[in-house]
Amino acid sequence: MFHTCGPNEAMVVSGCGRSPPLMISGGRVFVLPCIQQIQRISLNTLTLNVKSDKVYTRHGVPISVTGIAQVKIQGQNKEMLATACQMFMGKSEAEISQIALETLEGHQRAIIAHLTVEEIYQDRKKFSEQVFKVASSDLVNMGIGVVSYTLKDVHDDQDYLNSLGKARTAQVQRDARIGEAQYKRDAVIREAHATQEKVSAQYVNEIEMAKAQRDYELKKAAYDMEVNTKKAESEMAYQLQVAKTKQRIEEEKMQVKVVERTQQITLQEQEIARKEKELEAKVKKPAEAERYRLEKLAEAERLQLIMEAEAEAESIRMKGEAEAFAMEAKGRAEAEQMAKKAEAFKQYKEGAMVDMLLEKLPLMAEEITKPLSAAQKVTMVSSGGSEVGAAKLTGEVLDIMTRLPLTVEKLTGVNISQVSSTRMG
Repeated sequence: MFHTCGPNEAMVVSGCGRSPPLMISGGRVFVLPCIQQIQRISLNTLTLNVKSDKVYTRHGVPISVTGIAQVKIQGQNKEMLATACQMFMGKSEAEISQIALETLEGHQRAIIAHLTVEEIYQDRKKFSEQVFKVASSDLVNMGIGVVSYTLKDVHDDQDYLNSLGKARTAQVQRDARIGEAQYKRDAVIREAHATQEKVSAQYVNEIEMAKAQRDYELKKAAYDMEVNTKKAESEMAYQLQVAKTKQRIEEEKMQVKVVERTQQITLQEQEIARKEKELEAKVKKPAEAERYRLEKLAEAERLQLIMEAEAEAESIRMKGEAEAFAMEAKGRAEAEQMAKKAEAFKQYKEGAMVDMLLEKLPLMAEEITKPLSAAQKVTMVSSGGSEVGAAKLTGEVLDIMTRLPLTVEKLTGVNISQVSSTRMG
């Protein structure tokens, strides 16, 4: 018949054909019914609450110590498994735990007795390592391995941990009381001796009493000084220890404040990062989108202005070309007209010039009369021997016109009247 077990269990097969017994942890095995026997042992990790109440330390201070240990039977080590099977086969986990607990507690008590309260309280790691080392070496002989050991709690009923200097203070006070008792005893002895000597020899006794009194005062002063010194040292040691304890408490408080401040700074940095992301999502992104839109609008407007400017430039260029072509055509027409006029002048000479002058006479008359037409009021004064009124003004204009042929003759050398008569004749 096949039997199986999990990784937290071991099987021991004994009987016919199994010498020594077969031990299997986490597997399966075939067992012959009736002639072979199978037994199981647990390999689970056992948690032990190792508590030692009121154990006296090296200085005689009773303290209570609680430790947490994790132990288990080592199934991978065949020798340790065989030893555990020999010692614990058929026992329950509770019984195995009790045996291991008592062993650990004994070692824990032994180590506490060799250490001071200060060494245990201030260096818990060292204490845990010592218990682990000593207990491991002992439990290995039982097939049990110590997985871990941790010091959980240290306390006392004498309030020693809250005032580590009280033990020293009590010792100093005890020494002071012993010194005082010894002093009183010596004083009584000296007093009795002095009384005895007084009976036998009064004078000598007085001298001795004086000496004794002197010695007494000197020794008393020395004892008082020593007692006061011890008291002062005790008080200073107590105050120093209290100051050190307060300093450690303040340092711990400062460490807590530093950790809290560090956490606050971390939270503030995370909040700043969140607000920056929120600002980027709510402000920067829309602003960038708006800027992109405005840039595109500005680019489109710039391109539109460029195209309009190019169109306007093209229009101006074409208009300029048209005007240039018109001016060129006009110039050619005027040039042709001037050429024809020059040809006419060349052919008709004085006659052509006279025709041109006659064409311009009305314009000249218009220019002469322009000042008069622009005048708003004309005041005419007569000397009594000539015409007056509008006839006088018209006559003066005509008089100016009759002088034009003479002026033209002086300017051009052409006599308009003569040429006109010749052409008419």
